[in-house]
Amino acid sequence: MIQGCEDPLLAPLKRPAPRISYRIADAAAALKEAGTLALFGFGAGSPNSDDPRYLQVALECFDAPAPLEIWQVDAAVSCGTDGALHWSAGGGWLFAAIDLDESAHGGPTATAQLAYEQLHRFVAARGAQHVLRVWNYLGAINHGAGDAERYKQFCDGRARGMGDFFAEGFPAATAIGHHDAQHRLQVYLLACDQGGTRVENPRQVSAWRYPRQYGRTPPSFARAMTLPAQDVLAISGTAAVVGHASAHQDDLDAQLEETLTNLEALLASADMTADFDTHSPLKAYVRHAADAPRVREFFRQRLPGVPVLLLHGDICRSELLVEIDGWRYA
Repeated sequence: MIQGCEDPLLAPLKRPAPRISYRIADAAAALKEAGTLALFGFGAGSPNSDDPRYLQVALECFDAPAPLEIWQVDAAVSCGTDGALHWSAGGGWLFAAIDLDESAHGGPTATAQLAYEQLHRFVAARGAQHVLRVWNYLGAINHGAGDAERYKQFCDGRARGMGDFFAEGFPAATAIGHHDAQHRLQVYLLACDQGGTRVENPRQVSAWRYPRQYGRTPPSFARAMTLPAQDVLAISGTAAVVGHASAHQDDLDAQLEETLTNLEALLASADMTADFDTHSPLKAYVRHAADAPRVREFFRQRLPGVPVLLLHGDICRSELLVEIDGWRYA
């Protein structure tokens, strides 16, 4: 073999991405299916389960009945708990989640710090140590002024808790506010035993380089992440932000168009063909319930056939009305 070249026969095969789908299904039956890595229900009316692979997300869905979100891999799956943290693993992939009551842990900063410290400790002891995607859901995300805003306090705590968690680079991520009366912080992640490729949007300033006006601690995420086999793009929460500034205040239609432009820019940056298809599930987080029909119609006209889960959630900036994240399969 020529020095400096890798023998393709010896190179490890890149892990194919988990299959992500939305489905009206019985939770217990879905958990029994082969390869189920994680299962998510949305809102107070979603089913209950003590299976470690299940998370009841504190965001209400605008669809009734609400679909379940299912992650599946082509491998046997093991699962368990570690204190407040629950997890599952299979085929080189790892799901880990933590759900904490802020009232028991001293508020948003201390709770975020604790959540990330525990996730860091757990993942560091596993074989799948490359964190590729993270979701953060917290109550009353926009409450408070200036540096006292709860989202900014969350960012402070996350940074304190992560330490060198993301020394190789930030994962793709979402942070959305839920309307649950209890101030719960829910954080869950997808990690792998192989690394991905971070993707930035040339139309936007990288989040960790935001100026001081957005808080003491800038957000810590990549705009998207190409998973190891280069077969899927995991897209962070994306909104009508150009440069580092919010665009089109109070104009839902213009914000939707700007957000779609940003999504298309991410596909181009990842060297993926334009547009989304029926195998590319997305989530749309909508601030005002009255806007949900217009958002649904936008998807019907602009992204026909794309699976979309419409959720009632507050975006991390109070002037933003909608945010979209999801998956783009090659």
